[in-house]
Amino acid sequence: MTAGDPDYDTSLTIIKGLPEAGADVIEIGMPFTDPMADGPAIQASSLRALEAGQTTIKTLQMVREFRKTEVDTPIVLMGYYNPIYIYGCDRFIKDALDAGVDGLIIVDLPPEEDDELCIPALAAGLNFIRLATPTTDDKRLPKVLTNTSGFVYYVSITGITGTATPDADIVGTAVKRLKNHTDLPVVVGFGVTTPEQAAAICTQADGVVVGTALVNALMQTLTKDNMGDATTVDSVLSLVRDLKQGIERAT
Repeated sequence: MTAGDPDYDTSLTIIKGLPEAGADVIEIGMPFTDPMADGPAIQASSLRALEAGQTTIKTLQMVREFRKTEVDTPIVLMGYYNPIYIYGCDRFIKDALDAGVDGLIIVDLPPEEDDELCIPALAAGLNFIRLATPTTDDKRLPKVLTNTSGFVYYVSITGITGTATPDADIVGTAVKRLKNHTDLPVVVGFGVTTPEQAAAICTQADGVVVGTALVNALMQTLTKDNMGDATTVDSVLSLVRDLKQGIERAT
């Protein structure tokens, strides 16, 4: 979910409801004006959040609020390096740990720039989760996996989030190849929208990430002024329940 979409309180209520609905790990997107890896739905959610006043400080505060009632479900912050650079890397790492963050996915920091954030984060106790893609060949893969922790996030399509549907058989072959290079769990994302797709992926991988479908479920309840209504929270949590049930039936 994108932090602060469509507003702080609604977003926090959704995030607080995710564990009971069936989420094993929660990925919270840190809104940014140029989310280059994300498709139109998540781009729009970032803009809604920013227009509603969401900031990095408020995103960390949301994690603190979540941790007051839920201490077990891992929280991963996903985003881009620019806001962290502006915030200050050392300050961000400290504040993220203090808030209760477990890991980071920073999609525009390649392994060649590990000294910027990855290595300091790992040293402090934050997992640094790296993305592997269909174009990450066996020559490049060891470099990508160096200093990766928590799990490997396999991008199941070439392109941006939510713009194509992954082929479970192709994903299965890719997951096997990744597992030849790492003992970390392999989790698959980008393009998974239905319980059936999630179930098919989870027979091949260790987990599945669903983002765009949840953002779309939220968006469909919004007014023309991008305000939520009485159905907004449950529309998201109902989809999470359906996804979890689909996975459990398959596995």
